[in-house]
Amino acid sequence: MSNQQPAVTFEEIRALLRNLPGPDLDSGTAALLRERQLTKPAGSLGRLEELAQWVATWQGQHPPDIRRPRVAVFAGNHGVAANGVSAYPQAVTAQMVANFQNGGAAVNQLCEAADADLRVYELDLENPTADFTQGPAMGEEECCRTMAYGMMAVEMGIQLLALGEMGIGNSTSAAALSLALFGGEAADWTGRGTGVDDAGLARKIAAVEAGLAANPQAKDDPLEALRRLGGYELAAIAGAILAARVARVPVLLDGFACTAAAAVLFKADRRALDHCVVAHRSVEPGHSRLLEAIGKEPLLDLGMRLGEGSGATLAINIVKSAVACHGGMATFADAGVSGREG
Repeated sequence: MSNQQPAVTFEEIRALLRNLPGPDLDSGTAALLRERQLTKPAGSLGRLEELAQWVATWQGQHPPDIRRPRVAVFAGNHGVAANGVSAYPQAVTAQMVANFQNGGAAVNQLCEAADADLRVYELDLENPTADFTQGPAMGEEECCRTMAYGMMAVEMGIQLLALGEMGIGNSTSAAALSLALFGGEAADWTGRGTGVDDAGLARKIAAVEAGLAANPQAKDDPLEALRRLGGYELAAIAGAILAARVARVPVLLDGFACTAAAAVLFKADRRALDHCVVAHRSVEPGHSRLLEAIGKEPLLDLGMRLGEGSGATLAINIVKSAVACHGGMATFADAGVSGREG
């Protein structure tokens, strides 16, 4: 990550949140009207029909088009990992980034299957965030700079953005963020992540509790929660989601950590994630609770908990299929098929 990112402040981010573009109702209505004319019983393609309308609404065009999907994976390291909250050492973050770059990870294969462009963003892996059990993970300028970096990942021409992350310790960060944003108990949000044993799970829960105790201000403001309890990759994801909204790019969110980053924006403005669909339900127990809190129903539930954008990438083909049916099917009039009577 370059140190030459544009200067951004929390006030500027709050102003952006107050002025997010809304849905393109004309495009959404055009999609709905076409859907009613296609050669099938109304509603028979279920969520595929909703997805086609969602893409049209947030792209601001009809018919929708997703020939150029992008997968963006942000990687960062967490100071809280020093508390023994992961089954893997922090060096694995950089090793997995190298694996992404060499084409050897699951997300690489899923991108190939979806004909999607993969971009991997390293966020100062040699310098983790501070340990949030002792104080804020990031300063405000640091958090804002990282959000700005994430915004720059939304380049012109992208038609669908799938977001993911890599970072040892980030399920602990996601649990702490979720607790700060939505309340409850640390144990409600904390799971086994990379597969920690009972002692490791107890350390994770203790770290989440200590994080909230050391950063009580995190409960008062979602951006403060992000900087105090989040990580570089989570801040970058939040920035990318905002930039995608401004650029009219629909977004697929991955699992628990990715959704926790997005939830920061939801807590600031309940409409901030309207252009986002959650791709899958993670096995991580906090994810179901988080999905309920932000009012999102995931597309897939396959028992996955890998991260690295794998669930979001897998869902690209579902969205592509929805758009293909919407644009390619004949209407009743085109096919000479009798429509529904009455």
